[in-house]
Amino acid sequence: MANKLLSEMGLPKSIAYIFSARNLITAKDVLSLTEFELMELLDVDLAVVASAVAHISEITCPPYQTALSLLEQRVQNERMAGHLPTCLKGLDNALCGGIPFGVVTELVGPAGIGKTQFCLKLSLLASLPLSYGGLDGSVIYIDTESKFSSRRMIEMGYNSFPEAFHAEGMAQEMAGRILVLRPTSLSEFTDSLQKIRVSLFQHGVKLLIIDSMAALLAGEGVQGPQRQHSLGWHISFIKSVAEFSRIPVVVTNQVRSQSRDETSHYSFQAELSGPSTRFIPATYIFLQLKSPYYYSATSKLITFLMPLESYSTSSKLLLDKLWKLSLITFLSSCVASFGGEAVVEIHPVQSSFQLSSMKIQELSRVDRSEASTNLDSHLVAALGIHWAHAVSIRLVFESRSGQRFIKLAKSPLSPPLAFPFNITSSGISLLNDDGVEMPGPEIHTIHCQGHSSIINVGSEMMH
Repeated sequence: MANKLLSEMGLPKSIAYIFSARNLITAKDVLSLTEFELMELLDVDLAVVASAVAHISEITCPPYQTALSLLEQRVQNERMAGHLPTCLKGLDNALCGGIPFGVVTELVGPAGIGKTQFCLKLSLLASLPLSYGGLDGSVIYIDTESKFSSRRMIEMGYNSFPEAFHAEGMAQEMAGRILVLRPTSLSEFTDSLQKIRVSLFQHGVKLLIIDSMAALLAGEGVQGPQRQHSLGWHISFIKSVAEFSRIPVVVTNQVRSQSRDETSHYSFQAELSGPSTRFIPATYIFLQLKSPYYYSATSKLITFLMPLESYSTSSKLLLDKLWKLSLITFLSSCVASFGGEAVVEIHPVQSSFQLSSMKIQELSRVDRSEASTNLDSHLVAALGIHWAHAVSIRLVFESRSGQRFIKLAKSPLSPPLAFPFNITSSGISLLNDDGVEMPGPEIHTIHCQGHSSIINVGSEMMH
């Protein structure tokens, strides 16, 4: 609209002639100048300039749209009302129809938990004909870990849609619609992304899957805050592909263990960790906190080790710096030594800038050993907080007491729910469709009970 010609706007001939004489051809040429600049350039009165600018602005400005009209357009122009159903009834209901178009959906969890199984089933569903509830399109599957299995996907098809897959040539047709890319480095991955935009239109792509992002960085040896900088362009590009192409984009993310031996991630922590204050940071996940709940020492969120006599100085300085970073309520547990070792628990109150009470509980030798073990490590998403902000939907895959769960940890529309599931010949299957509501920090934690053999405490290994 900004490039609309002034000659097509029905301006009075007198002012239109002056615009043309001053080489003001488009609406952008006029609206880029202030009224006083136009007065000087055109040598006309303010009233004439104001009238012309108002007329041009009215024609150039796009008309408003109501929320109802936007919804009707989406329903009319997008299949499945803008969602790719997962065929998991409870999860689809929670997601208001399935994996949404136009945004990035993340699957995060330890190795072997079922993320790739979920991706294979989504690939199958997107390539299915409309008559079977699919999108009848192609899929681009970026397989960075060589886990894609055509045989497994076709097995899912035969068991999930026997009528369709027993038709002659259907299995071959479905497999032929899935384009698999296997970049082996971050630079190859970048090249693949740049080629995707053209392929989206040439091949009628209805789904983009990246399995996984974190594996590429692990192969490059990129660690710590460098991960964020390395992925800056990729995050923006993937989001733009989802938004402008209006297709679902699904990305898997691994987990890693985070230990108290890791070095400081932020400059103010390094300043406070010198010998003079004897401040020892334990974990640094506190910047990811978003809910005003209490976290115990065993949760390993905002946990610090510091001597009690320095609490009035170093800790006060630390709190001041954290608050200036606009963190939400400072939810913390501190392990301090007071003669013998003791645990100091600081509980938050309703005010974001107050701490309510301090409880000192002496630990026995066994308790101290257990607390030290609990504080050693916990699982976090391998990609950092910038990536977490870029995704609109986060599904956490975890295992507790031998049972696998899918947790809807982040969604602008859905409640925080957890669904138990198992993996069958037809893919992932929910054990119930109701789900369990999980308010508070538990929805964001990642459990890996039964997968301890793949977790290396204190290492930078990706899972």
